[in-house]
Amino acid sequence: MKASQDFKDPGALIERTRVMFDLARIAMETDSTRLISIYIHQNDAKPNITGVDTGTHPLTHHGNQPEKLDQLSLIEAAQFKELANLLGGLDGSNAGSGSLLDQTSVIYGTSLGDGNSHANNNLLVLIAGGGFRHALHLGLGGIHDYPLPNLFVSVLQRLGFETDTFATSTGTMRGLELA
Repeated sequence: MKASQDFKDPGALIERTRVMFDLARIAMETDSTRLISIYIHQNDAKPNITGVDTGTHPLTHHGNQPEKLDQLSLIEAAQFKELANLLGGLDGSNAGSGSLLDQTSVIYGTSLGDGNSHANNNLLVLIAGGGFRHALHLGLGGIHDYPLPNLFVSVLQRLGFETDTFATSTGTMRGLELA
């Protein structure tokens, strides 16, 4: 396997994401760690993606302009392709009684529900693996909304921690079922 390298190019957003996800998968496969947190910095540099001519952060302040939303969509599609590769790699790694993905909770999300207005409600969060039933969408906005830490309580309980609280949680995540 070729050694990972850092990228001096400030536009190497996707390339850096790929390396970090590869490193995370390798760390999990080698049981080097049981917890990984990755922050993907969305800088002002134009990412190396065909069709994108502006940095990610400025594009999040899109003002609902279609040309900016189209470019932001290209960036997000490239990021989700890398996430799919990470999940596929974990799913393809045998971990005894199933795949590594079966035994790993991957939570992917953002700190803003709407970067254009800096709104921190209605956060889009994806959870994969971890022994939960998947292939469903839980829309929790509006009157059905509850704190995101409820998801973390559910994950902690699935991992065997005896806890009913985490940060500002009000319980577990409704609708999230075990596989």
